[in-house]
Amino acid sequence: SGFNSIGHMDTMLRGRHQIGHYKEGEEFIQNVFHVLSQIFTGKEKSNLAICWLQYEISKVIQCLQAKKKKKLKAQGRKSKKLAKNFLKAPDNRNNLSLWKLYAYLEWLLGNTDDARKVFDTALGTAGTGGLKSAQLCSLSLLYAQLEVELLESIEGAVMSRAVHILTKLTENGPYVPYSGQVLSVNVLKARKAYEHALQDYLSEASVSDQAQVNDTDHLVNLVGCYALFQYLTVGIDAAVLIYSQASEKLEASGSQKCENTGENFGILNFPTALEAVTLLHTNLLRFHMKISVYPLNPLREALTEALKRYPSNQSLWRSYIHIQRKSHSASKARRFFDSVTRSANSLEPWLFAIQAEQIRKKLTEKVQRADVGEIHCTIPETGLTNRIAALFEHAVQSENGTHCPLLWRMYLNFMV
Repeated sequence: SGFNSIGHMDTMLRGRHQIGHYKEGEEFIQNVFHVLSQIFTGKEKSNLAICWLQYEISKVIQCLQAKKKKKLKAQGRKSKKLAKNFLKAPDNRNNLSLWKLYAYLEWLLGNTDDARKVFDTALGTAGTGGLKSAQLCSLSLLYAQLEVELLESIEGAVMSRAVHILTKLTENGPYVPYSGQVLSVNVLKARKAYEHALQDYLSEASVSDQAQVNDTDHLVNLVGCYALFQYLTVGIDAAVLIYSQASEKLEASGSQKCENTGENFGILNFPTALEAVTLLHTNLLRFHMKISVYPLNPLREALTEALKRYPSNQSLWRSYIHIQRKSHSASKARRFFDSVTRSANSLEPWLFAIQAEQIRKKLTEKVQRADVGEIHCTIPETGLTNRIAALFEHAVQSENGTHCPLLWRMYLNFMV
């Protein structure tokens, strides 16, 4: 059948069909995983299992987005079978990262109760490390985040399962499943514990010579747990405060290390920690705006600041485009895209600038073609086609753009 793209290109639409995973590409990827799993042993094999399961989850998410119920059922069965086989292996029985992914998979497939059982089991067997255990923090954060997404409002969230998970994390005792209530005294104790843990961590991070990657992940998860806890027990402003304190501290320690040592491997991890904290911050603001009335400005400011720093972060760009859709004035967004594309070498700003204009064009056409007798166009057609073509022209002239097959295909697709 000649050549086929491996994986998927979700920016391209072919008629009504979204281009999904190709059969040949899919077979190739599965073969690679099978061959590698026979070669690797021990830690490497566990890491491969994690990658494989993450790949399976990405396919489940794709089915969910495309709303293909039949395909989702089949994919879910395959992915669950794979996950169970991994967890049966003696090396993986206590691997919390795999348990976490399996629980997440169950949750995505809509089996909330099963997912909760898996999370509870994993937390129960994980020991009593509390906030000092990086894996426990990571597991609790995901569990709490998923539970928070089920909430319809922030009222009465203090008694929710999410608060129970986050308070239990601070108690250093064995995990006890949620029984329907959370004691106020435990909430107060937990708040103190988080405060001390974060202070200790941030002061250590700025003193220690080498911050390992695991440590930065641990720090991000700790900040995430604390901020989410504050959000549920106090409110959005308290959570935002935690994020800004952590970001300030990380920025200060990052720049201080640069001055002191010039070449320090520890620093390399600080930007990643800062980026991850920013992502948690913007996601929480987006969620809060979904379930209650809150101004758009704090989120817009946080996103523009973050994108100037991390122009290649796709999740941040997606959020930015999502909030820009709501405004009818494109000039602010266009100016922002223009400034970022000038200063950044990465290709993401170009691709997202093009996508934003294409969304606008689609919206305009939809309004103009509405079949309701005489229609007055609400958004004037301001030469959007020419603007998109110009953006493509500039993008393919940039150093990275010249060598990007996706960009050329999008350009050809658009011209057609």
